Amino acid sequence: MTKTGIIFDMDGTLWDSAASVAASWSEILATWPKDPGRRSITAEEISSVMGQTMTAISQKLFPALDSEGQTALADACMDYENTYLREHGGVLYPNLRTTLQELSGHFPLYIVSNCQKGYIEAFLDYYQLHDLFIDHLCWGDTGLEKDGTMTMIAERHQLDSWYYVGDIEADYRSTQKAGGTFIHAAYGFGEVLDAPYRIQALDELPSLMKKFVCNCL
Repeated sequence: MTKTGIIFDMDGTLWDSAASVAASWSEILATWPKDPGRRSITAEEISSVMGQTMTAISQKLFPALDSEGQTALADACMDYENTYLREHGGVLYPNLRTTLQELSGHFPLYIVSNCQKGYIEAFLDYYQLHDLFIDHLCWGDTGLEKDGTMTMIAERHQLDSWYYVGDIEADYRSTQKAGGTFIHAAYGFGEVLDAPYRIQALDELPSLMKKFVCNCL
């Protein structure tokens, strides 16, 4: 019997944490001892870089600093961000728990994100969703590009096939490279014009997966 899994992206797929992330980073920026070139950041700016590696994000948001300064500031922001999210959460996409509960009765569920270590745990802790996911990995855990982290999850759990649900072009390209099937979360942050499958809302996913399983597309 083949084992088919569903791997989820985080930002723009399961939740929108941009406002909370911006608020937490702005608190750090306001008191950072070496002038970072800015003292606050907006949710829109955070949304524009969601899904990228932390190194790429710090380079784009803190160009006034050298690489060492960017790393130090980004590390401080990310550490505090995890604490902030555990206290304040973000915005879940509609019907998230009921949709995940329905899916978890038929497929093992996983999360792969380009986030820092502790970010996924903050999400799962705040919303008490640990019971719905078998495993999760992120850039902070592996230090790998997203396709490498996807492959690690698939190999660790001996998946014969898997679907990745994500919202940006980089998610699609990573899925292709890792050998999975991509489903575009079109309600998220990005457009993916070549996506083979797409959903306009998270609760459309069970019906789509049912078509895959019964080969009736």
